Amino acid sequence: MEVKIGVQHTPREIVLESGLSAEEVESTVAEALAGKARLLSLTDEKGRKVLVPADRIAYVEIGKPSARRVGFGTL
Repeated sequence: MEVKIGVQHTPREIVLESGLSAEEVESTVAEALAGKARLLSLTDEKGRKVLVPADRIAYVEIGKPSARRVGFGTL
Protein backbone atom coordinates (compact mmCIF):
# COMPACT_ATOMS: atom_id res chain seq x y z
CA MET A 1 0.00 0.00 0.00
CA GLU A 2 1.50 3.36 -1.00
CA VAL A 3 1.18 6.01 1.71
CA LYS A 4 2.01 9.70 1.19
CA ILE A 5 2.27 11.94 4.24
CA GLY A 6 2.34 15.71 3.94
CA VAL A 7 4.12 17.48 6.78
CA GLN A 8 3.45 21.13 7.67
CA HIS A 9 6.20 23.61 6.74
CA THR A 10 8.02 20.95 4.69
CA PRO A 11 8.14 21.21 0.88
CA ARG A 12 8.38 17.45 0.27
CA GLU A 13 6.03 14.69 1.25
CA ILE A 14 7.02 11.38 2.81
CA VAL A 15 6.27 8.41 0.54
CA LEU A 16 6.46 4.82 1.71
CA GLU A 17 5.23 1.36 0.74
CA SER A 18 3.50 -0.23 3.70
CA GLY A 19 2.47 -3.84 4.15
CA LEU A 20 -0.65 -2.73 6.06
CA SER A 21 -4.12 -2.60 4.55
CA ALA A 22 -5.83 0.71 3.83
CA GLU A 23 -8.09 0.26 6.87
CA GLU A 24 -5.11 -0.39 9.17
CA VAL A 25 -3.29 2.71 7.92
CA GLU A 26 -6.44 4.79 8.32
CA SER A 27 -7.01 3.64 11.91
CA THR A 28 -3.34 4.30 12.81
CA VAL A 29 -3.59 7.84 11.39
CA ALA A 30 -6.94 8.43 13.12
CA GLU A 31 -5.47 7.40 16.49
CA ALA A 32 -2.55 9.79 16.04
CA LEU A 33 -4.82 12.68 15.04
CA ALA A 34 -7.24 11.99 17.89
CA GLY A 35 -4.44 12.52 20.38
CA LYS A 36 -4.12 8.91 21.50
CA ALA A 37 -0.53 8.86 20.22
CA ARG A 38 1.83 11.83 19.88
CA LEU A 39 3.58 10.25 16.89
CA LEU A 40 2.31 8.63 13.72
CA SER A 41 4.41 5.48 13.40
CA LEU A 42 4.39 3.42 10.20
CA THR A 43 6.79 0.71 9.03
CA ASP A 44 7.58 0.26 5.34
CA GLU A 45 8.05 -3.03 3.49
CA LYS A 46 11.82 -2.97 4.08
CA GLY A 47 11.37 -2.71 7.85
CA ARG A 48 12.22 0.99 8.16
CA LYS A 49 10.11 2.89 10.67
CA VAL A 50 8.79 6.38 9.87
CA LEU A 51 7.78 8.63 12.77
CA VAL A 52 5.91 11.89 12.22
CA PRO A 53 4.70 14.20 15.01
CA ALA A 54 0.90 14.01 14.95
CA ASP A 55 0.48 17.78 15.30
CA ARG A 56 2.56 18.36 12.13
CA ILE A 57 0.56 16.13 9.77
CA ALA A 58 -0.96 18.15 6.94
CA TYR A 59 -2.52 15.25 5.00
CA VAL A 60 -2.24 11.50 4.43
CA GLU A 61 -2.94 9.96 1.04
CA ILE A 62 -3.52 6.21 0.94
CA GLY A 63 -3.03 4.72 -2.52
CA LYS A 64 -3.64 1.40 -4.16
CA PRO A 65 -1.33 -1.53 -3.57
CA SER A 66 1.36 -1.47 -6.22
CA ALA A 67 2.41 -4.65 -7.98
CA ARG A 68 6.09 -4.84 -8.79
CA ARG A 69 6.87 -5.18 -12.46
CA VAL A 70 9.75 -7.31 -13.62
CA GLY A 71 11.33 -7.20 -17.05
CA PHE A 72 11.22 -4.81 -19.98
CA GLY A 73 8.08 -6.10 -21.70
CA THR A 74 5.77 -6.21 -18.69
CA LEU A 75 2.66 -4.07 -19.03
